[in-house]
Amino acid sequence: MRLSADSIHAVPQEVPRPGYDRAAQQVGIVHFGIGAFHRAHQAWYTDACMNGGERDWMIAGVSLRSGTVAQQLDPQDGLYTLVERSGERVEARVIGAVQEVLVGGADDNAILSHLAAPTTHIVSFTVTEKGYCRAGNGSLDLVAAREGSFYPHLARAMRERKQAGSGGLTLLSCDNLAHNGDRLAQLMREFLDAEAPDLVAWFDAECTCPNSMVDRIVPAATPADLDAAQGLLGAVRDEGAVFTEAFSQWVIEDRFAGPRPAWENHGAQLVSDVAPYETAKLRMLNGAHSLLAYAGLSRGYQFVHEAVADPALRTLVERLMRDEAAPTISAASGQDLGAYADRLLARFEDPALRHRRAQIAMDGSEKLPQRGLETLAHNPQQQCTAILSGIAAWLWHLTDGRFVDDPRGSELRALVAATPRDQLLATMFGEGGPLASRWSPSDADCRYVENKLGELS
Repeated sequence: MRLSADSIHAVPQEVPRPGYDRAAQQVGIVHFGIGAFHRAHQAWYTDACMNGGERDWMIAGVSLRSGTVAQQLDPQDGLYTLVERSGERVEARVIGAVQEVLVGGADDNAILSHLAAPTTHIVSFTVTEKGYCRAGNGSLDLVAAREGSFYPHLARAMRERKQAGSGGLTLLSCDNLAHNGDRLAQLMREFLDAEAPDLVAWFDAECTCPNSMVDRIVPAATPADLDAAQGLLGAVRDEGAVFTEAFSQWVIEDRFAGPRPAWENHGAQLVSDVAPYETAKLRMLNGAHSLLAYAGLSRGYQFVHEAVADPALRTLVERLMRDEAAPTISAASGQDLGAYADRLLARFEDPALRHRRAQIAMDGSEKLPQRGLETLAHNPQQQCTAILSGIAAWLWHLTDGRFVDDPRGSELRALVAATPRDQLLATMFGEGGPLASRWSPSDADCRYVENKLGELS
C-alpha cells in the first residue's frame, strides 16, 4: 500500500514520523520547484521545527514544469521518506511538512489562494538557475518570464495582498546563484516594472529577498532506490522517497519581511552576510563537481565517487579547491577553507550516495559562469589549469553531444562544430561570445585548452 495519512501506522515504529498534528497546521510557506533537493533540505528543516512545537509552517509545493512530484506526493497526503546514507549507515524518517503539491496551469487558482493568504509569510525557490529567466546580460528575459515562470503568480498575489493589507512576503531563493536574493529582487522588480508598475513601491517597502546558501547532495532516486526504501518501510510503498547524505548546511541572511520558522534551532545559520559561505560553495564545491562531471564523462565514469577515485582527477579537484578557488574567497570569521576542502573530498568519496555525473552536467551554460569563470576573474595572477581542464572537458562534452542536457545545447553545439579548436576558447568566452564574462581568456589559456581538447579527442 502507498504511504499516506491512513497507512502511516503500518510503517515500522523504529522509523521516526511527524510528532505534530498535520491536519491542525496551516500553510505558512509556498515553495516553487518542489523537487528532491527541497524535500531533503528546507522541508526537512521545517519538519524539525514543527516537531519541536512550532505551528503553521506547512508547505504548499508548486511545480511549474511537470506534474511528476504531484503524482508522487498528493496520493500520499504530502508524506514522504527521507533516507540518509553515509558509508554503511542508512537511516530513514517520514517527513510531514508538505501539505500538497500544486501544478502550474492546472492549479493556478489554488496557487494564488495560498500566495495571497495572510497566513503565508515565505515564498521559497529551488527552480535552478534557468528558472529565473535571465537574459545573457543578467537582466530579465520578459518573454520567458511571462510563460510558465513564478513571476506572474507572485505579481497577482502581491496585488491581492496589497489590496487586502495582508503585508509583504519574504522571497527566499535557495538556488545556486551568486547573491541569489539580490538577483531575485532585481528580476522581480524588472517584472513588476513591465507588468504591474503600481506594485513596485509596495514590493520595495513590504517584501524582502534574503541571500542564502544551501548545501546537501541529493542524487536523483532510481527505481532500485525506491525498492530499497520499501525495505525500510515494511508493507508501505513510498513513490516520493528522497535519498541524501547525512551532511546538510543552510546559511541565510537574517532579513525577513515577517515571521519565520526557527530553522537555526535545527542547524541552519542566520548571518548578516552570506557571501563568504556562498562563494566557497559555488567556487569550491560546485566548481569541483562540474570538473568531475565533465572530466569524468570523458573517462567513462558514471558516479562522482568513481571519478574522484581517479588519481589524475583527484589531483585536479584538489588543485581547483585549494590553489585556484580558495585564494579568491574572503573567508568569514571561523570559516576554515582548508577544512572545508577536506570535508568536501570525504563527501565526494562516499560510495553510498551514488551521485551521477550526468545529473551535475545538466545546464552547463547556466552553471559554468558562477562555478568557474568567477574564480578565473578573481585569480588573474596564475593560470588556473584545473578549471581550464574542466572547461575543456565541457567543450568536449558539447562536441560529443551524447550527454548534452542544456537550454542552449543546440546553439552551443553548432558553435563548437563550426569553430577551429585553436579559436574555440576565445570564441566561446571572449568579448562578444555567448558566455562572455569579466574573465577574458589569454593566449596561454587558449593554447592550454586547445591541447587538452586534443588529448580528449
